[in-house]
Amino acid sequence: MNNLREKNVFLLDMDGTIYLGDELIDGAKKFLETIKNKGKRYIFLTNNSSKSKESYVEKLSRLGIEASAEEVFTSGEATTMYLKKEKEGAKIYLLGTAALEAEFIQAGFVLEKERHKDIDYVVLGFDTTLTYEKLWAACEYIAEGVEYIATHPDFNCPLPNDKFMPDAGAMAALIEASTGKKPKVIGKPNKEVVESIALKYGLNKEDMVMVGDRLYTDIKTGKNAGIASALVYSGETKEEDYKKSEIRADYVFNSIKDMIDLL
Repeated sequence: MNNLREKNVFLLDMDGTIYLGDELIDGAKKFLETIKNKGKRYIFLTNNSSKSKESYVEKLSRLGIEASAEEVFTSGEATTMYLKKEKEGAKIYLLGTAALEAEFIQAGFVLEKERHKDIDYVVLGFDTTLTYEKLWAACEYIAEGVEYIATHPDFNCPLPNDKFMPDAGAMAALIEASTGKKPKVIGKPNKEVVESIALKYGLNKEDMVMVGDRLYTDIKTGKNAGIASALVYSGETKEEDYKKSEIRADYVFNSIKDMIDLL
C-alpha cells in the first residue's frame, strides 16, 4: 500500500467529497488547510462539466474555501484540450450548459446550434438545459456516424440527504438506447485526465493520490492512471456498495475528515 504521507499532490473530487450541494462536508476546510500547511498541493478535479472553473471558485469561496481557477480542473477543460489536439477550430454540436458553451467558444471551437449541419463532433456534457430538440439532433448526428464524445460518464450527481440528479452518464445511456452507440469518454476514469494534469502543472504521477466518492470514476481513475486512490463514503458510494464492487481503492475513509491525521 502507498504511504499517504509520501503523496504531495491531492487530486480532489468536489461533489460528494468536499461538499454536498451547498453544504461543506465536515472537516473539509481543515483537510485543505492541512495539505497546504504541510507544503503539499491540491487540485480540484471534477467531472461536472455543467459549470465553469470560475463558478467553482465562487462556490468554494461562498463555502469558506479560498481557491483560484488554476486549482480547478474540469472534465470540460480536459475535453477541450483533447479536441484541440484532434482538430483546432472544429465544428461541434454540443449538449451542454451556457457555461460549457462559453468554455468551448473560448477554446476556439465553432458551435452549431441547428440540425442537418456539417459538423465534426457531437459532445455530450452534463446538460442541465437538455431539451428534446437537442437530444433528437444529437441522436441523428450520432446515428449518421459523426464522432461522439462525452465529457464524463457519471450517472448521477450527488445532492444532500442522499438525493441525486441524473448526470451525463444517464443521458449517454438514453442516447445509446436510441442509436446503439457509446461515446468516447474524456474525463475520469480515463488516464488521459491525470496525464493532462501532470503535463499542465509539471507534476509527477508518483506524487499523486486521487480522492473521491465514486468507484467507477474517481477510484477507477487511480487504477487506470497508475496513481494511488482514496475512497470516501460521504457521497455516492456507501460501504455496502464497496463490499460488492471489484474496484479497489488504496485507502478507504468515511470522509476526508478522517484523512487529516494521516497527512
